[in-house]
Amino acid sequence: MGQTPPPVIDPRVEALVNELIGRVADKWTMLILEALDEHGTLRFSQLAKAVTGISQKMLTQTLRQMERTGLVVRTIHPVIPPHVDYRLTPLGMSLGAAFCGVWLWAEEHLGAVEAARTAFDQRQNHC
Repeated sequence: MGQTPPPVIDPRVEALVNELIGRVADKWTMLILEALDEHGTLRFSQLAKAVTGISQKMLTQTLRQMERTGLVVRTIHPVIPPHVDYRLTPLGMSLGAAFCGVWLWAEEHLGAVEAARTAFDQRQNHC
């Protein structure tokens, strides 16, 4: 009886997972995903208001990365003055839905996490 070898993981898939975790773990990406999911298409200035505390530079950088990854679509409207808006792609919507599970987990386990943190902090203060 031999052990089953671990499944071969495509290094490209592993790299994408690592990249997405790093990108989505970024609070700004999550907040932008949430804002666009809640409000639909938003102009840059509307997004800046919806994502409290984000600088214009960070919003621009995060949106560019999200666009590059295929999470948002940027539309430039040829009007005077021109304006740009953003909306989630189906890929962005599916990523937002996947992270819905994190919210559900956090809601269910909030009390346990807070209790663990309090117990840890109390142990640290007695040393």
